Amino acid sequence: QVKNLSSIVDSTIFPSVRAVPSTQVQTYRFFSDGKPTTDEQKNAVEEENPEEDKNGVENDESHAEEEVSEVDQLQTEVKKLKDQLLRALAESENTRRIAKRDVASARSFAVTSFAKSLLDTSDNLTRAMDAVPTENQNDTENHPVLATLYEGIKMTDDGLTKALEKNGLKRFAEVGEKFDPNKHEALFEYPDPEKEAGTIGQIMKVGFTLNNRVLRSAEVGIVKKA
Repeated sequence: QVKNLSSIVDSTIFPSVRAVPSTQVQTYRFFSDGKPTTDEQKNAVEEENPEEDKNGVENDESHAEEEVSEVDQLQTEVKKLKDQLLRALAESENTRRIAKRDVASARSFAVTSFAKSLLDTSDNLTRAMDAVPTENQNDTENHPVLATLYEGIKMTDDGLTKALEKNGLKRFAEVGEKFDPNKHEALFEYPDPEKEAGTIGQIMKVGFTLNNRVLRSAEVGIVKKA
């Protein structure tokens, strides 16, 4: 009865299911019709040609090293050219500065030789004025000739002095001034208790500067300790 009941239930609940004979079971194998991908091809090539891949890597590394070496050489050459350029610019600037200084010096001291030729004339005018006694220099009543001569010489000397100063030429050296070996030439020393030692006591010949450069040293006598 149990066996009959089981067959009835099976036929009632699963009417469309029927047993399949074992002889009718077949197995199927599926194949892909698609082409292999790039990665698959690359892997396949690498598996097939491992030595060629190794040689390719070595070639790439050698090319990279050559490129790095070439870059280093170019950088070194750039540094060298930059240094040469800076040196050339510095030399050019120095040349320009020296040329500018020479031009300014030539312009400032172009009248040096001419000025030196006038110094003797100025000295002679000074000696002529010193030759006139002090009491007769302005005595137009008793010594009109000497007074007039002195006045004419003094006017000439003043005009020459102005002309020299206009061109940068100036006199220097005064009694009581401190002795300076760069400007004064000491001809002798003498004691004088009334004056400070090491100062100028007498002036034999005045000095001249041209644009603040000593053109002629002053010839002087120096006071020494008594």
